[in-house]
Amino acid sequence: MYALAIIRYRRPLEEVLRVTDQHRAYLRELKQQGVLMAAGPLETRTGGALLLRVPDGDVEGTLDRIRDNDPYVKTGVVQYELLVWNPVVGKEDLEKI
Repeated sequence: MYALAIIRYRRPLEEVLRVTDQHRAYLRELKQQGVLMAAGPLETRTGGALLLRVPDGDVEGTLDRIRDNDPYVKTGVVQYELLVWNPVVGKEDLEKI
């Protein structure tokens, strides 16, 4: 199963940037675990997005843990929107990653 995480900054960018190194270290851990496929800030620097691959057995629980363990969330500088996603066109390309 796949999911999109839309991250919206809830504090001024200066506050978000103080936690960005910790957030990116966390994302590297998710990438090593095979959960994170891609991540990056939105061009307007109002937030960011994550493309995730999560196990079918506990999608909601896994997504909750991903959100709750993010240093951005722990420090209260962002809000997550988690969307379970079932790609139809291009799914075979995602499976190759």
